Amino acid sequence: MSERLYNVLFLCTGNTARSVLAEGILAHLGKGRFRAFSAGSQPKGVVNPFALEELRRAGLPADGFRSKSWDEFAKPGAPEMDFIFTVCDNAANEACPVWIGHPMTAHWGVPDPAAVEGSDDGKRRAFREAATALRRRIELFLSLPLEKLDGLALQGSLSSIGRS
Repeated sequence: MSERLYNVLFLCTGNTARSVLAEGILAHLGKGRFRAFSAGSQPKGVVNPFALEELRRAGLPADGFRSKSWDEFAKPGAPEMDFIFTVCDNAANEACPVWIGHPMTAHWGVPDPAAVEGSDDGKRRAFREAATALRRRIELFLSLPLEKLDGLALQGSLSSIGRS
C-alpha cells in the first residue's frame, strides 16, 4: 500500500521569492509524499535570482521555477490542492479564488527578502533568513501525522506552525 501524495500550494503576491523558496524546500524534503507548487496573486513574471541562488546554496534544485498566477490552480484540470499556505501578508489578506476541493489553509508569513535594499550580501542574508524560517515550518509540517489528525486538530496545528 502506497502513502497518499498531498498537493501543497504556497502563495505570495509576486511569486518571486518566498513562495518559490517554500516550493523548492518542500519539493525536496517532502519528495514522494508531497507535490509542491507556488503562485502569486499578481505574479511579476520572473523569479528573483537571489531565491534561486539560495536554493542552490542549500543544495536544492533551482531549475524550472517560474513566476505564475494563482489562477492556474483555480481552473478545471488543475491539480487539486490539499493544503494552501500564504507566505506573505498581502496574499493572506487578498480575496483568493475558490479552490477545488476546499483545501486546508494557513498563513505562514515571512518577511519579504526581495524588499531588502542595500548590498548583495545583505540581500543574500535576507534570503537565507527567509529560507531558514520556511524550512523550519515545512519540517514541522512534515512531522505532522496527517492521516491521524481530524480536521480541527490539523487546522490548529497548521495555524500554530505559522505562528512559530
